[in-house]
Amino acid sequence: MPDITKIANDIVAREGGYVNDPDDPGGATNHGVTIHTMRRLGLDLNGDGRVDAQDVQQLDRAQAVQIFIDHYFVKPGVNRLPQLIQPSVFDMYVNAGANAVRILQRLLVEMRINVSTDGVIGPQTIAAANRAAEAAPDHLADAYGIARRNYYYDLADRRPASRKYARRRDGGKGGWITRAEEFIAPRYHLTPAQHQQRTASWA
Repeated sequence: MPDITKIANDIVAREGGYVNDPDDPGGATNHGVTIHTMRRLGLDLNGDGRVDAQDVQQLDRAQAVQIFIDHYFVKPGVNRLPQLIQPSVFDMYVNAGANAVRILQRLLVEMRINVSTDGVIGPQTIAAANRAAEAAPDHLADAYGIARRNYYYDLADRRPASRKYARRRDGGKGGWITRAEEFIAPRYHLTPAQHQQRTASWA
């Protein structure tokens, strides 16, 4: 069974510390926890009656890990999916919310397993994911990781402000792409040339 606490700690390490990037719809973020999440959870850490960027700055690593486990793994039902895809779906849920589930659901549809693409992990999605894991136990995790990577590229195609997350200034793979590829077997990683070809149309 996956060590969820370790996975959550790895997510926090990938997310990094406090940032407040105007190009990031998440707003002020610390250890991957956004100000929107903290407001939803009512985390007024300094007790001044409001949840703002100062509270985000005060969030510590242990609190972030617990938030991820409680609200991004257990609450949405990622823990009910096949174990081989739990780490990648969990990581993606932290990064993209319900889109992590929609990516899985669209992948299942491509595998000709009927499921709604509603972003909700319910009995239908759990059963469909289990069918996929039984049919392709050696390939499902890679297929999901590749679908994640494609999602990031497609998002950057549509949203120029997000391209810096998919491609570094020197043209190399940005954080989004390297993050997705952490969950993909090395033989399916894009070469630098393939990445540059994929992003060639970007300004």
